[in-house]
Amino acid sequence: MQYRRLGRSSLVTSALGLGCMGMSQSYGTPDDRESLATIHQAIDCGITMLDTADMYGGGANEELLSQVLAKRRNEVIVATKFGNMRNPDGRFLGVNGKPEYVQQACEASLKRLRVSTIDLFYLHRVDTSVPIEDTIGAMARLIEQGKVRYLGLSEAGAKTMQRAHATYPITALQSEYSLWTRDPEGEILDTCRSLGIGLVPYSPLGRGILTGQVKSADFGPKDFRRASPRFQGENFQRNLTLVKRVEEIAAEKHCTPAQLALAWVLAQGEDIVPIPGTKRRPYLDQNLGALEVTLTPSDRNRLDQAFPRGVAVGARYPEEYMNRLGV
Repeated sequence: MQYRRLGRSSLVTSALGLGCMGMSQSYGTPDDRESLATIHQAIDCGITMLDTADMYGGGANEELLSQVLAKRRNEVIVATKFGNMRNPDGRFLGVNGKPEYVQQACEASLKRLRVSTIDLFYLHRVDTSVPIEDTIGAMARLIEQGKVRYLGLSEAGAKTMQRAHATYPITALQSEYSLWTRDPEGEILDTCRSLGIGLVPYSPLGRGILTGQVKSADFGPKDFRRASPRFQGENFQRNLTLVKRVEEIAAEKHCTPAQLALAWVLAQGEDIVPIPGTKRRPYLDQNLGALEVTLTPSDRNRLDQAFPRGVAVGARYPEEYMNRLGV
């Protein structure tokens, strides 16, 4: 395993983390037994970053992780998020960054995870009705209480990051980043680096399309990609043509398309720690193989030409959800 430091913080993690969301929601029917086996295998292979959130499966994902943490807490970095609120049937209720809710959410996550401290505590989405200074101030008090070690933001804009970091040092920004979602490049990534904040890309495999395994948009009823603009109709067909270039270059490199796509994200900087998600051990093994793929300047140039910023057709999320991305 290779290891990286998140920005200028003292938090060192494996170069690849494990996104755990899909084990409990969004990608079909959960399989707790296989998911637990996948988490254990990830730790055995040297992965130290386990990423979850209080909203994943309505808390079920944190409870799933607790079964692993009961025996292996000292081997991992526990990262969880708060702020997105849902009712029991999964309906979105809004974003809450109020100081009193910060404490409440942390206590609830600690209870579900069955740990005394959260290593990396993210604000899942920015609550634009609350000054970011107030939210971060409340999060910083959790550090004073010994309940949290480091603070993070998710999908925050440059100005928000600056204000937040001025209140208390931010360790990581979690944002979607991949060959077909290069939005963080430019102002966001520049701000991260000027402030010493590490970038933790989620969906670095483009929600599966960059693996070359997604050939049809006939997803199951519990798969959220059914509502994703990028996976619908003509958008999906046009996006599939992009994947052909990944497959061609991967074949030349004697690796899988997924490994090539992850290797590209890893090559964007030593301060970047992608967290590809999977709930199955074979895909975990495949993702880990990306660490052995070396991209030449020529390889990177060809990928940059095939996937310029904004090349993917369709929004990342349905319009209603895109409107919730506070910056």
